[in-house]
Amino acid sequence: MVIMYGITNCSTVKKARNKLESNKIDYEFWDYKKQRIDESHLVRWCDCLGWQKVLNRSGTMWRKASDESKNNVVDQTSAIEFMLSVPTSIKRPILEVGEKLLLGFDEGEYGEVV
Repeated sequence: MVIMYGITNCSTVKKARNKLESNKIDYEFWDYKKQRIDESHLVRWCDCLGWQKVLNRSGTMWRKASDESKNNVVDQTSAIEFMLSVPTSIKRPILEVGEKLLLGFDEGEYGEVV
């Protein structure tokens, strides 16, 4: 099963979805904003990919966060707490293909996996 996690209005997510759809790949879409994400997903993703990559520190929501909030993100536990409270701060998309995880959208990488 293929599951894509992201937010609907993200341009990178749109490109990734178009790639899957143009290749007739069935997938489930999980919207961080509407459906939220649970801690167990974030722990797994951070364990596999590293919390520094899963937390989108170049995104709008990170830039809008208070300095105090940003300064409190010092390790995986605090990063997960931040992402749970601000789910749009999670890098997107995250694609689960069985046990494999892809972070962000790279057309070549998607072609190899799906």
